[in-house]
Amino acid sequence: VQLQASGGGLVHPGESLRLSCVASGVSRDDYAIGWFRQAPGKERREVACFRSIDGTTFYSDSVKGRFTVSADNSKTTIYLQMNSLKLEDTAEYYCAIDLLQGPGEVPCYSMDYWGKGTLVTVSS
Repeated sequence: VQLQASGGGLVHPGESLRLSCVASGVSRDDYAIGWFRQAPGKERREVACFRSIDGTTFYSDSVKGRFTVSADNSKTTIYLQMNSLKLEDTAEYYCAIDLLQGPGEVPCYSMDYWGKGTLVTVSS
């Protein structure tokens, strides 16, 4: 399994960006793609999660209402639409995949593979 994140860049506060995560080599229908971010000097934190089998999503409180996670029809490209960006959204953003073992498993709790990050800088 490989993951490739892209779409980062430099934007001003209030602007938008869309990140993409392309997942390849996934051979099951039930998995979850998580978006995480790590700001300089801080721990990596989950931002959003998308479950492939039913499209359920999860957002951290810090981005709820501003970020939206979605997928293309094949569900192998997962997008993170980031609106109303703030200075504190500046971070390296990573996508990762959780190969779920069953319906009772909590998605994005334990990630199996990670992609390289894409840098988002929000600056005035």
